[in-house]
Amino acid sequence: MMSETLTVGAAQFGSRIGDLDANFEEHHRWVSQARGLDLLVFPELSLVGHYGAENLLDVTMKRHDPRLIALSRAAGDTILIVGFVEEGPAAQFYNAAGVYKNGKLIYIHRKINLPSYGKLIETKYYAQGRFVDTQEITEDWRLGLLICADLWNPALVHLAFLHGATLLVSPISSGVEAVGEAFDNPSGWTATMHFYSMMYGAPSIMVNRTGPEEDLNFWGGSRILDPFGHPLAIAGQNPELITAELDYGQVRRARALLPTVRDSNIGLVEREMNRLNDRLGVPDIIRDDD
Repeated sequence: MMSETLTVGAAQFGSRIGDLDANFEEHHRWVSQARGLDLLVFPELSLVGHYGAENLLDVTMKRHDPRLIALSRAAGDTILIVGFVEEGPAAQFYNAAGVYKNGKLIYIHRKINLPSYGKLIETKYYAQGRFVDTQEITEDWRLGLLICADLWNPALVHLAFLHGATLLVSPISSGVEAVGEAFDNPSGWTATMHFYSMMYGAPSIMVNRTGPEEDLNFWGGSRILDPFGHPLAIAGQNPELITAELDYGQVRRARALLPTVRDSNIGLVEREMNRLNDRLGVPDIIRDDD
């Protein structure tokens, strides 16, 4: 059986805070370097910067903004995953990653797990995403797209794979100091991406930003892993485009050897979640012991 390959890239760089024009120019430069790729991924909030939401009303865009469509058209057949602040219906604002191809939006993910700890205050600006889903990008490859802290809720990743993901993509915005000196963000992300690829038998792409931005220093370290958790490409600390070729035949082999998705007991999980919803947070004094 012939297996389908996917040539992917991760463009790691630092955005200018709130400067949409300059950041769009930067995206076009990376797109021009990525000719021939099937998929190119940019960091979380790549069009506005990590702190772009401090000028929230000046940086929001609708998902079909002409500038986004023009960027996608410039990329031709390459699928782009771009980070921006989406203005949704009823003036709700989201930390979003849009998936574009040939000048059209084909999928969007709104960040679900909004952090409000350490130096991270996203709940001040963004509405919470409400769905975990996936998107078919070829016959074999189905995209599971989650943004940064979404991956620190393993239930969200599990849901993406239960929905059929064969490729995990995570645009992130990870500063060294984000959650305190005792927590090693680079090592944490290394372990996290290795675990998910190995556990679910799926390649993964993690794309971080680089350089200083206000009180945070972004360490880069973007990476592409195979479905056994082995690194195919790892970036350093400076702006860089990394690429790799993913082979669906390896996904088949990994999942035959370690069938995590196959053996997921959805009925049990649903039952236990319902039980938790009924009982979690209910004081013992008012529980019915019968």
